[in-house]
Amino acid sequence: MTPAARLSAAIELIDTIERDRVPAAKALKEWGTAHRFAGSGDRAAIAGLVWDVLRRFSSSAYLMDSDTARARLIGMLRLERNMDTATMDALFDGSRFAPVPLTEAEQAALSHRSLKDAPAAIAGDYPEWLDSHLAKVFGDDRVAEAMAMASRAPLDLRVNTLKSNRDKVLKALAHLHAKATPWSPNGLRIELSADARNPGIQAEEDFIKGGIEVQDEGSQLAALFTAAKPGEQVIDLCAGAGGKTLALAALMQAKGRLIATDRDKRQLAPIHERLSRAGVHNAEVRTPKGEADPLADISATADLVVIDAPCTGTGTWRRNPDAKWRMRPGALEIRLKDQAEVLERAVPLVKAGGRIAYVTCSVLSEENNEQVRAFIAKHPEFSVLPPEQTASVLWDKAEQFAEAALRSPEGWLMTPRRTGTDGFFVSVLKKGG
Repeated sequence: MTPAARLSAAIELIDTIERDRVPAAKALKEWGTAHRFAGSGDRAAIAGLVWDVLRRFSSSAYLMDSDTARARLIGMLRLERNMDTATMDALFDGSRFAPVPLTEAEQAALSHRSLKDAPAAIAGDYPEWLDSHLAKVFGDDRVAEAMAMASRAPLDLRVNTLKSNRDKVLKALAHLHAKATPWSPNGLRIELSADARNPGIQAEEDFIKGGIEVQDEGSQLAALFTAAKPGEQVIDLCAGAGGKTLALAALMQAKGRLIATDRDKRQLAPIHERLSRAGVHNAEVRTPKGEADPLADISATADLVVIDAPCTGTGTWRRNPDAKWRMRPGALEIRLKDQAEVLERAVPLVKAGGRIAYVTCSVLSEENNEQVRAFIAKHPEFSVLPPEQTASVLWDKAEQFAEAALRSPEGWLMTPRRTGTDGFFVSVLKKGG
């Protein structure tokens, strides 16, 4: 397919997504099935265009003063990809499979309109009802923070120190232009261009042998801040597919007792194979059965309980821009209840002097700082470890990290704009005694 034909396909898909209210991933999959002539490069490029339009869904329509699929694509090409009008003219030439030429109105919009006077929610590309929530956290910086959350994320990897080391893997992945991440001592980063395909990491020998895992650097740092140690009893209470479980096992050097569980047993399905591939032998997966508590035999003996809490996922918008436009206020209320419940479940598991690491991939104060304050008010036997103490695990980078991340009495908030990671909040709570 020509670049112009890819634009036409993207316009068609954007129109389908908006008209039929279908998730973008589903629409892209169905399009690929119906257009098998399109090669993998074509599909990747078209998907990149669609995701970028969803990232700039509001601002692109505002720039073009039109909310059609075509207008959103044109606006995105200017805002996200910095494409000049002459380049667009060459692509929108009306030839076979190409979009029709730019109209006078479109030319005028590209020449004279900007986001200078756009409302914050439009300039930042997020649902208007979230404006007050983001203002509570970022104030006048909320547009800049949201714009950073609208850009494409890199591919981050974590080196499994049970099997390899970063220098070794860097050499092995030189063909993918992997480089060290700024903060995590075990992280690698592969930058991706707008229309690039994700590299086949799962086919790499280091992945097959368990030497690397896909994990955003923010998630790696969240695991580091728990300060899990060899010989401890650690419980991963919301283990899901096991990303943080694997990171915890590496921190523990596979020594001690690591228990992974999750209320949703379906989420645990991939964890067994991942633990085996990573060479983790000290982890026990407890799958819920009916109404029985899988941790009923544990009472005040855990050194560390890690809560990767269910949340709105606002910190992951750059990886899933479709989700922010489908998010409704009711979802936040549900998540707040889920978070309070899982924090309560952790309390009787922790021994005196032990700790709870509360983690979300959200940037909203209600799910982060306010949730921690409410917990402390209810359980005064717990106190927040000072953020600077948790950041000490970064050694020589602790001071730089403290300047980059958003520090509060409740913990750390990482964002794409500040730390180059997904949005993550981490609070470590110690039980007195």
